[in-house]
Amino acid sequence: MKIETLLLILESILLAVTIVLLLYSIKEGKERRSLLLEVGKATKILTRQEYFLTVKDSMMDAQKEITGFITGRPPSPDDEKRIRDITHNIQVLTSKGVKVKYLMPKFHDRIQIGYLYKSSGAEIRYSPCAIANNIRYIIIDESITVIGIPECVGEKEATRKGYRIPAEGLASILKEHFYSCWDQSTVFEDYLKEIVKQTGASANMLEKELHIDRKVIEKLTNI
Repeated sequence: MKIETLLLILESILLAVTIVLLLYSIKEGKERRSLLLEVGKATKILTRQEYFLTVKDSMMDAQKEITGFITGRPPSPDDEKRIRDITHNIQVLTSKGVKVKYLMPKFHDRIQIGYLYKSSGAEIRYSPCAIANNIRYIIIDESITVIGIPECVGEKEATRKGYRIPAEGLASILKEHFYSCWDQSTVFEDYLKEIVKQTGASANMLEKELHIDRKVIEKLTNI
């Protein structure tokens, strides 16, 4: 066998080994990246859990009024228990005479949470105010503010981080802003009627889209 042939065979073997190592490296890199993504996701979920826990606990400190500008996004499976906890808190607080008022952005998919909170005793309005783009907050009795920050700017971005700030000055400023938006916002029933008028959809179609019982839609909108 000629030396050239031996070298060619050796080069082929080395090339094959290199390809195997390269493929293994790529696979390992993907697995490492996947692991990092999962860790990041878990961290975000934990932070979000802490935010909702802070909101839930802070609500129960209220003696007179809770006002808040919230996202009202449709709940994910992870959020469903948190939403039930909040609706329970609203029921308990309003039964004691505490007023609960929430503003949400004017998006059709925010009707579901609006209805759940309204059914629990809260007053709900839908607002075009721009602050919903990058910050969300609730104010407890003009003394405590819980501020939520999304991962990136946008009305449809989920809240990822939260801060509980016991500062009357900040609460007063945000409450003044809240009521300036509240006065020019649309009450729940009127916004639901707007959606019916804009879409021209039947109660059956809206039931599927908005996740509200058809009979409730018919009762509130007279369709």
